Amino acid sequence: MAVLVTGGAGYIGSHTAKALLAGGREVVVLDDFTAGHRAACAALATIAAPGQLTVVEAAIGDSATVESTCRQHGVDASMHFAAWLSVAESVTDPAGYYRNNVTGSIGLFEGLSRAGVTRLIFSSTCATYGEPQRVPIDETHPQQPINAYGETKLAVERALPHFETAYGLRSIALRYFNAAGADPDGLLGEDHDPEIHIIPRAIFAATGTDTLKVFGEDYPTPDGTCLRDYIHVTDLADAHVRALESLEGGGPSARFNVGTGTPHSVKEVIDAVGRVSGRAVPYTVGPRRPGDPSTLYAANGAIRSALGWTPRYADLDAIVGTAWRWFEAHPNGYGD
Repeated sequence: MAVLVTGGAGYIGSHTAKALLAGGREVVVLDDFTAGHRAACAALATIAAPGQLTVVEAAIGDSATVESTCRQHGVDASMHFAAWLSVAESVTDPAGYYRNNVTGSIGLFEGLSRAGVTRLIFSSTCATYGEPQRVPIDETHPQQPINAYGETKLAVERALPHFETAYGLRSIALRYFNAAGADPDGLLGEDHDPEIHIIPRAIFAATGTDTLKVFGEDYPTPDGTCLRDYIHVTDLADAHVRALESLEGGGPSARFNVGTGTPHSVKEVIDAVGRVSGRAVPYTVGPRRPGDPSTLYAANGAIRSALGWTPRYADLDAIVGTAWRWFEAHPNGYGD
């Protein structure tokens, strides 16, 4: 049986597809390539056995294509990564975010349900919590998003129990904190257009290929910049595989945080890039961005206990090091 990976040509989706392939599973990547990379799929093909990897170009909201793809390839589970992901953009384009992230997801779930798929791992986010009332944030923390991105992810989370009741689609939602780093083997990496994540942007500043602006240094944190929990993309991939194995073993639907449990400030990330690269990281300071909470980091005891998951890349310099090596080898990203 196969796993349908939506957004499998994107950052986290491609790394998880690699983990699935390495585990001997058949993978069907479904991506419309508006943000994903054909070159990432080509890289995955180099490690796949004959017939192990299929790539389908389609939108997640195309429920008829989702259904026919699942039937054709014997899909019995899906991992859903495809979504728009910029907090700042979601504030200025909420209509687009609801259309893509919510309406698209409902179309996907309809196609999965009609094809008889009963297991789903959903890529959610810590942005569903909003401004934290306490830290570290555990899964019982109130979910009160402060931006449209977090609201769309929460809307999908809230739809999932209804799809389980009506169609038997069991699910585990993984609430990521800040995905970071690159494949330690160098096969895959991070390549967004525009790039919005702090580690690659700091690397670009160190190499002189772009400028870096820090948004706000007047937050109520030790150095005035936002605190975030940076979780390596390979550890995220491992969490997805373990979540799927839990559902396959008869485990219940669930919601888990995925983070290291250790916060780092924006300035600490910049310092780490400087240490790893051996270069200065110039930056300027601008005003806060709308919708950015000051502090977000995970309590990860639930996923450790339930799934036996633990982060392998908990050290910030180690995370940055994998990203630095990727960009050294791929200064233009995937180049596609």
